[in-house]
Amino acid sequence: MEMRRRAIAFIEVVSVAAIAATAAHAAGAHQGTVRERREAQALGAVARLRARETARAEADLRFYQARVAQDPYGAADRAKLAGLYAQRARETGEYEDYLRAEREARASLAARRERNAPGRVALAGALMSQHRFAEARAQADTLFAADPSRPSYRSLLGELQMETGDYDGARVTFGSLLSSSANLGVAPRLARWMELTGHTAGARLLLYQAAHDAEGRGDLPAEQVAWFHLRVGDLELRNGRLDQAQDAFVAGLRAHPEDYRLLGEMAKLAAARGEWSAALELGGRAIAQVLDPATLAVMSDAALASGDSAKAEEYARAMEVSVRRQTGSLHRGWAIFLLDRGRRVDQVAAQAAADLRTRRDVYGYDLLAWAQHRQGNDAEARRTMAQALRLGTRDATLFYHAGMIANALHDTAAARRYLSAALKVNPHFHPLQADEARKTLRALE
Repeated sequence: MEMRRRAIAFIEVVSVAAIAATAAHAAGAHQGTVRERREAQALGAVARLRARETARAEADLRFYQARVAQDPYGAADRAKLAGLYAQRARETGEYEDYLRAEREARASLAARRERNAPGRVALAGALMSQHRFAEARAQADTLFAADPSRPSYRSLLGELQMETGDYDGARVTFGSLLSSSANLGVAPRLARWMELTGHTAGARLLLYQAAHDAEGRGDLPAEQVAWFHLRVGDLELRNGRLDQAQDAFVAGLRAHPEDYRLLGEMAKLAAARGEWSAALELGGRAIAQVLDPATLAVMSDAALASGDSAKAEEYARAMEVSVRRQTGSLHRGWAIFLLDRGRRVDQVAAQAAADLRTRRDVYGYDLLAWAQHRQGNDAEARRTMAQALRLGTRDATLFYHAGMIANALHDTAAARRYLSAALKVNPHFHPLQADEARKTLRALE
């Protein structure tokens, strides 16, 4: 009964209709009416602002489409059009818009190869959105070589150094950006580097400040403001701070109501609390807009945890359909999903090994190590896992994988150490595996 009550309350937090209704019941009738009216006015203002932004963005898109049609060789117009496609893709989750952004950016660079930073930035962003990090890195290298003093180019390079596993390069790049940490183009990337190297508290401070600054700017699209809150909530959720994560996601939804990314994260948060009905309801609202693989994975886990294996399989099939629509490199979320269920293990292991040829980051090594463990090759998995842990990243999933590999090798001390670390970082790191970690620790004791 208590879980059901909390689930209903949780859903109401992000339901526009329920915000006003809950306010009306929270205080006296008169105060409730006033609060309800204020909430409705505030939400109506946000909705109107978002509608104006959407209309303006679509008008801009049509304007530059017409300009490009009139002048097919206009490099600046094509670069601007590429950026508009990318922004629409972020707002709607329409993957085809990332491909359109790539095409327009390449056309811009074909029209003017030199002194065309906007075209190159647009191309790098489109490639990153498709997880084609090695190709994007080449664009970032060119931008940095042309203007090494610009913080936005250096932070872009640093992000791609992280993604491709060039951690020595990333350390130098981000070390040079510490004085630019207030820059909104730098702060999220620098925070990710700090988190990756085990400095979670510093990353948290940076992201909270960035979200605060984004709110106060007034010139950012609502989608971008929401994204900064998303980053805060994502960090807090990964570190088991569930109430703080909820506050961040709700703040993001105030800026950009019904944002599918935030609803997907709220579904993950509900699953972390064991509120399976809430996870499915929130996830359903998210995938009604965008068939996002990560959200479908959460919904499949939630259905499985609540005992509905048939529904869990439906979500798994939908996830595969969504993944197959995307081009680019190996979809790691899908690969981990398959390994967790013991499916296509040899295929995933081969794909993970191939992926590491161009993207030698810690999560690539983690994926390969988990695949090797699922193959029963635990001695090799431990060697691979050492590469995944080499930066000191405090990630509960990494620790869980390391602990289960150590347990399979009967290394009791290491298994206890890693599994305890996983639960210390985040006692709710996975709807099913957190309990598995606790059961394994009890067995080891």
